[in-house]
Amino acid sequence: MLRSDSVVFIGQGKRTESTGYNGPTMLVELRAENYAVIDHAIASFGSGLNLLTGETGAGKSILVDALALLMGGKASADLVRHGADKAVVSCVFESTPAADAILEENGIDAAGSEIILRREIASGGKGRAFVNNQPATVQVLKQLAPELALVHAQAESLSSFDSTQQRLLLDRFGGISTEAVSEAYAGWTEARDKLRDLLEGEQERLRMVDLWSYQRKEIEQAHLEPGEDEKLETEKRVLANAEKLYAAATGAFEELYEGGSSAETSLRAAQLHVEELARYDASFAASARDLASARATLSDIATTLRDYAESIDASPDRLAELEDRLVIIDRLKRKYGQGIAEVIAFGEDAARKLAEVEDRDGLIKALRAAVNQETEKYQKAARALSAERCAAAARLAKLAEAQINSLAMKCRFAVSVVSAGESGKGNGALAHETDSAWSSQGWDTVEYRIATNPGEPMLPLIEIASGGELSRVLLALKVAVEESAAKSKRTTTPRTLVFDEIDIGIGGRAAEAVGQKLKALGRAQQVLCVTHLPQIAAFADQHLAVEKHEKDGRTHTRIRVLDDEARKQEVARMLSGAKVTETSLQHAAQMIATSR
Repeated sequence: MLRSDSVVFIGQGKRTESTGYNGPTMLVELRAENYAVIDHAIASFGSGLNLLTGETGAGKSILVDALALLMGGKASADLVRHGADKAVVSCVFESTPAADAILEENGIDAAGSEIILRREIASGGKGRAFVNNQPATVQVLKQLAPELALVHAQAESLSSFDSTQQRLLLDRFGGISTEAVSEAYAGWTEARDKLRDLLEGEQERLRMVDLWSYQRKEIEQAHLEPGEDEKLETEKRVLANAEKLYAAATGAFEELYEGGSSAETSLRAAQLHVEELARYDASFAASARDLASARATLSDIATTLRDYAESIDASPDRLAELEDRLVIIDRLKRKYGQGIAEVIAFGEDAARKLAEVEDRDGLIKALRAAVNQETEKYQKAARALSAERCAAAARLAKLAEAQINSLAMKCRFAVSVVSAGESGKGNGALAHETDSAWSSQGWDTVEYRIATNPGEPMLPLIEIASGGELSRVLLALKVAVEESAAKSKRTTTPRTLVFDEIDIGIGGRAAEAVGQKLKALGRAQQVLCVTHLPQIAAFADQHLAVEKHEKDGRTHTRIRVLDDEARKQEVARMLSGAKVTETSLQHAAQMIATSR
């Protein structure tokens, strides 16, 4: 076990020890510097249920707010500790494949098995975000948040459990896959967009017909051939310099072959002499053969020069013809592309657009048929998905209501699944009355509804005024989902769940029930919870005490990971107040032992 006065740094390779629980760990470490009243604090977390306790005002909820900030929450210059230039909060998460995929999509390099998040807030109000020590946007943090942590802070209750989160929770509860709907949606949107583009661009296309016709005709009449311009430029250079080329070719031919002192004459004489030497000394035989080969090569070069000189046509008419052709090609290249290949492609595209206009009726008919076909596919998949969700909603409502009512609440709970319903009765309709609600996740709107007091109507869960009530409802929902997953041997997305002061307004047996549920939830996911109740603190897999003290006229905060003895002292303090008695110590020891 760690000593009670220790602070654990994950960067030094140390990991916190807990009660032997080996479940998933997501959040490894959280740091805050010059953040609100915290000067410098480091919290290291372990698997299972991590509980934070301490006196009121010590900074427990501030740590939760810091984590919410790292999940993309709103920053403010008010968060910078008085007298500091900037506040810095950072954390280390164990990565997931989906989180790594998000990093790759945003051009951020992975850092092994961990993801490091950091935000800096200057006293002037400006802020910066970093992921794996690389600059990032707050939007990237928001994309990562669902994969890493759901922070259920008192100030963030409504935004952290919106309609999307409610739908995702229902799908996880029912083990529902949206893959078929997503595939059908992609096919439908592609067919719809093609039809929409054709219809909405029809007037513009009709205005462009004359231009496309002229462009196609101009390019087709030129009878362009790929690479033609380069060949013509070469021929033009030859004709323009015909006299120089003829003189150079004939001069070289004379020097090599025809003149009295030509290279061929000299080589032939040298060959005769060497052959005479070879008659008496065999060592010159190879030299004689080399000279014979050199004469043959020279003869070939001379023949090529002679033929080239004879082929030169200094015709002014041909030169004028080439220049006129190149002028036409240059004009087309200036208008339609940098090269002949681009000009030809431009003409083909103009011809295709004209063909579409001419075949408009047939094309629209085919596209409408495709839209109808893809609409039917989507509706079939969406109906099946809605049926799955409705069945899962009934089961979840029943389980969640029982869980909620065991947490010092007396309520009725329901899960509403409202479908956009059927739309698009054929004819390749471009827009329907309700298809605006269609998405790759189906056409359902999932809403959790609750009545917290007898005789009151059911209202959307997010309209609950009490953050503590909403925290307890979310806890009950998560426990229901995890218990269902365990029974069906399914696994849900592993991530960290954070609850801030979930114990508001409860005590006694209800508090113990909350502790039991947090413990159960921690068997499948890492849970962080700020609590003031010893009944809940006794269930911790890892207990962290947040303490503040005064030094040099300023408040300082530290976080201790408690060992067994220190933990008993803390629970006893929570039981009896400032003065810890022997009775409270015995009671604390009994509570901790019972929780295990």
